[in-house]
Amino acid sequence: MFNNISMQASKLINLTKKQNRKSKSKIITITSGKGGVGKSTFTANIAYLLARRGFKVVIVDADIGLANMQVLFDIRPKLTLFDYIEGRNTINEVITQTSFENISLIAGKSGYQYANLSNSLVLTRIVDELKNMNLYDIILIDTGAGLNEYVQEFLSVSENVLALTTTDPSALTDVYALIKMLALNKEKLLICFNHTKNYQIGETISNSLVNLAKKNRLNPNFMVKYIGNVSTSSNISTTSRLRKLFAHEFENDEITRQLHKVIDSLLIDLR
Repeated sequence: MFNNISMQASKLINLTKKQNRKSKSKIITITSGKGGVGKSTFTANIAYLLARRGFKVVIVDADIGLANMQVLFDIRPKLTLFDYIEGRNTINEVITQTSFENISLIAGKSGYQYANLSNSLVLTRIVDELKNMNLYDIILIDTGAGLNEYVQEFLSVSENVLALTTTDPSALTDVYALIKMLALNKEKLLICFNHTKNYQIGETISNSLVNLAKKNRLNPNFMVKYIGNVSTSSNISTTSRLRKLFAHEFENDEITRQLHKVIDSLLIDLR
């Protein structure tokens, strides 16, 4: 399935290659495989810190059916991603400015049913249109849990895939499944550990995943790069419930510093 989506996406991208060649926009797709690892909260806070550094960021809440990015930013968008998908509105019309400078959002819609979109490549067109606008430095795509065909479509059009995971065995199993899939068509995967006590734990597990990939003779040219960890903090869940961003409320906290280190590594590898 991923091969088919990649081929179709590549054809569409090639059709607009001239327009995209000069685009300054970089796409970062943030995925997890397993749900409940804190991906949306992580994405929102990363967006905030990137914006503080002067990057103009747009977030695409692609967590189909369980969208919550508008809650984290405490806004009520009039239009969502699906008004665009269903052809009622243009991409410009569904972009909402958040209360933070340099951060815009294309909101999702909880409970949305989208089985009729199969093989439509409409998600690829969303990314393509955002790139052609050439307004944003970074396009952050917050995918849903799992590796369904819609998540795969976003993965196929992004050269920068970041997997957020935890040390939970089921989460690591999902990350390894992601590695096996991406190794067929991609050059690398970036990994960040959430709710992990220290940097070394994430580094050790990442190395174990790499060794497992070598043992199973996956693509030897595929690179898995560990870019950091975020420790557990009750303040993160508290600020999320209050519809606030942790990195904004606790700018000098150790976890915010950890997020900055993740961004430092991410920007080095950004393509």
